[in-house]
Amino acid sequence: MLDIETMGNTPNAAIISIAAVYFNETGTGRSFYKKVSLESYVSLGLEMDPSTVLWWLKQDDAAREEFKTKGDPLYYVLKCLDSFIHKDCRIWGNGASFDNVILENAYGKLKMQVPWKFYHNRCFRTLKNLFPDIKIAENKKKHNALDDAIWQAEYTVEVFKWLYCSTPVITENQ
Repeated sequence: MLDIETMGNTPNAAIISIAAVYFNETGTGRSFYKKVSLESYVSLGLEMDPSTVLWWLKQDDAAREEFKTKGDPLYYVLKCLDSFIHKDCRIWGNGASFDNVILENAYGKLKMQVPWKFYHNRCFRTLKNLFPDIKIAENKKKHNALDDAIWQAEYTVEVFKWLYCSTPVITENQ
């Protein structure tokens, strides 16, 4: 499960932090989290949307920590993410046109190979909308990439448990 925090909502948005967590049908595993330096993404032409910057300024202190402390250069963070991701992983992001797409664009800006196959992209937002009755503890620290990635992975694990433990409904038309 990937989660990123950004300064915009377009494919060219500046990334301020990247997190990932491994999971399967039994639970979550290893995690990855790095902040990205402002200088590194501005120099690449990645964009900061004024309305998103203003939105961040209205968030609580914990959320604003995502961009208040110095991060690493984007190239370094993406190389670290490359090392973390197993090449045959399914890559889940929160939105079919958000996390994975923005990261793919950042890799492209740096002329780097995306470390997952395009057909391994998965959409957590779609899964969550298909299973709205799944109940897990609320994520207390919203807008922190790692906490969001862990919460999303835990939600997905609960969906998997429900799917694997449920008895299929068979209608007479089948």
